[in-house]
Amino acid sequence: MNLVAIETSTEQGSIAVWSDGVVLRRACPPGVAHSQTLLPLLCATMSEAGLAFAALDGIAFAAGPGSFTGLRIACGVAQGLAFAHDLPLVPVGTLDAMALASGGERVLVLLDARMGEVYCGQFAAAVPLAAPELCQPAALPLPEAAGWLACGNGLAAYPVLRQRLAACVQSWQPELMPDAAAVARLAAPRLARGEGVDAAGAIPLYVRNKVALTVAERLAVGGKA
Repeated sequence: MNLVAIETSTEQGSIAVWSDGVVLRRACPPGVAHSQTLLPLLCATMSEAGLAFAALDGIAFAAGPGSFTGLRIACGVAQGLAFAHDLPLVPVGTLDAMALASGGERVLVLLDARMGEVYCGQFAAAVPLAAPELCQPAALPLPEAAGWLACGNGLAAYPVLRQRLAACVQSWQPELMPDAAAVARLAAPRLARGEGVDAAGAIPLYVRNKVALTVAERLAVGGKA
């Protein structure tokens, strides 16, 4: 089975080509808009893997949460390719892929959502225990037991998270970011089970419904006008 995966939930975008369990992953060039680099990088990587679009069984993309612009780009490119080549899509949760990539059994994923907030999710054996949430670091719901792994750049962005989680987290991966290879690893078995969706029905998972704060809202949390 062959598929490609697209991950542009943050500024660190990447793509991956999955061919019968072998993954070829490439990072988007830094400092350049994903919209400019994604398709050329994808085509070059498929050529490197010796695959044409006709050989693909599906297309996976990180559906969110994450950057509004990044999620729209990943979804739009995936939909365009799926329509053009009559392929099913496999939307994969950004936090789900991060939990898998962490290698942990019980994982708390914390992705910086900007605006003083984090996207958070709790996972057991890479299975979500609840829907992803958006919360302020000081109000993060805490796991009831100890022995968790915490990952994601939210840990570096908001030091208060380490203080709040110190009693229940035994391992930290603040450097872990969303990655297309993990998206491909999650998507492959779903595609094999026939869980792909029609391109027209694929939508990003935003979680947040605002992209910016008003002046009054920024001032209320100690920001600048």
